[in-house]
Amino acid sequence: QVQVVESGGGLVQAGGSLRLSCAASGSPFSAYAMGWYRQAPGKQRELVAAITSGGSTNYADSVKGRFAISRDNVKNTVYLHMNSLKPEDTAVYYCAAKTQGRDYWGQGTQVTVSS
Repeated sequence: QVQVVESGGGLVQAGGSLRLSCAASGSPFSAYAMGWYRQAPGKQRELVAAITSGGSTNYADSVKGRFAISRDNVKNTVYLHMNSLKPEDTAVYYCAAKTQGRDYWGQGTQVTVSS
């Protein structure tokens, strides 16, 4: 069983920055594909950014150039660096670990961007 725990959400003004962290248990973490998703009120959950075990990344068009995903395989942690935040980035952000054909989700962390 893989446990996933997000942290780092909060309230920030438009144009500001936040860094989300996601710690995943289990081994080897380096073999996991990791993803950040978000869900705004009344909307479906959407992929924000993902990183493979090899370090390849992909991003939603809406966050390209503003967000960056990275991983630290020593700390078993993946990060989402969010810059130039906009009110439309307001959502609950979820982290998912993908391994052996299964997805493991965290409980989510709220990000609120005020205008």
